[in-house]
Order: sequence, then C-alpha cells, then structure tokens
Amino acid sequence: MSGVEHLQQAFLWLIDTYGYLGLFVALALGNIGVPVGTEIVLPVAGALTATGHLSNLWLTIAVALAGELAGGSAGYAIGRFGGVPLIERYGKYVHFTHDRLMGLHRFFERWGTFAIFICRFLPVLRGVVAVAAGVAEMNLAHFYLWTFLGSLIFCSLLILIGNALGAHLSTLLPLLHRSTYVFLGLVVVAIFAGIVVMRARSRPLRARNL
Repeated sequence: MSGVEHLQQAFLWLIDTYGYLGLFVALALGNIGVPVGTEIVLPVAGALTATGHLSNLWLTIAVALAGELAGGSAGYAIGRFGGVPLIERYGKYVHFTHDRLMGLHRFFERWGTFAIFICRFLPVLRGVVAVAAGVAEMNLAHFYLWTFLGSLIFCSLLILIGNALGAHLSTLLPLLHRSTYVFLGLVVVAIFAGIVVMRARSRPLRARNL
C-alpha cells in the first residue's frame, strides 16, 4: 500500500471514529491539496449513514458541503496572501507544481469563473483550484457561487451512491474507486455538452436581434 493510500485509510478511520467532525476535517483538508481521496471518502460517509453510524443523510451532505466551503476558503486565502512564491516553495508537497498553476490559469482565461465549477468534478484539480483562484484574485462572490454549486452536486451524488450501496460498500469499494473517475468524467462531458448546446442556440437569437 502506497503512502497516499495509507493517508486515505487514515481519513476513513477519522470519519469512522469521529463521525461528522472527521468528515468535516477530511473535506476541508482535501480542498487545500491534501490527498484525502474524496471520491472514496464521500461514498463511505453515505454508507455509514445507511448503517446508522452517521445519523442523518441530509446532515451528512450538509457537513460535507461545509467542509468543502471551509477548505475552499482556506485555499483561496493561501493563494491570495501567499501567492506564487508560496506555491513554488511548498506546492510540491501536495503535487501542486508551477506548471499545474499555469495550466489552471489558462483554464481560467478560457472559461472564466465557471472553471471553478468544472474543477469541482476533476480529481486532483478540485483540491488545488481554490488556491489558484486566490492567486488570480478571483471575485469572491463568483468563487463561492461556483464552489457551492459544484460541491453540492459532487458531494450529494457520491454520498447518495454510498448510501444506496450501504453495507455492500466494502465489497464494491475497489470497483467504485475506478468507476468514480469514469462517472465524474461523464459529468464533465455532460456539462461541456450543455454549454456548447446553449451557446449554439443563443447565436441564432443574437443574429435575429442584429
């Protein structure tokens, strides 16, 4: 088992032992670049809710969302006040390199603040995008809007999947780890397709108005 897998197991233990507090801490740390394994942590939280270890499904979703927003806020502050020098010095410890920062910067230029929403569904990038948004000094209202909407969809879907699997989750966990990436990829493709369709439909309307 690799060091990252050991760390992810530690976060699962944290949630199993400390319940909602552990879930909040895990999600918050996952949004400042710590390799928490959110795509596994969230279904496990859903399964723990189904088995009664966590008390309420909607509370589980709410705590996960609060952790995402708290971690996103911390990440934004790190990027805003620490800037590029901080990332270049310490980013290597969370696999956030200068090249990755520049890639996110180009992504922001292409998609604007909506890039935050897209990155909520992309492994690795979802954990560092808040830091990049802080470096770019992104408008806070837009940052929180897209972080909230993306995290709400992401957390809700994975927790609901885990809740539906319930006691069978431990058996299906290895398969879920791989299939989650496929699932998230399909979500991103669907989002992009929706944007393309909406833009295509708006062009004839603009042409008629000219």
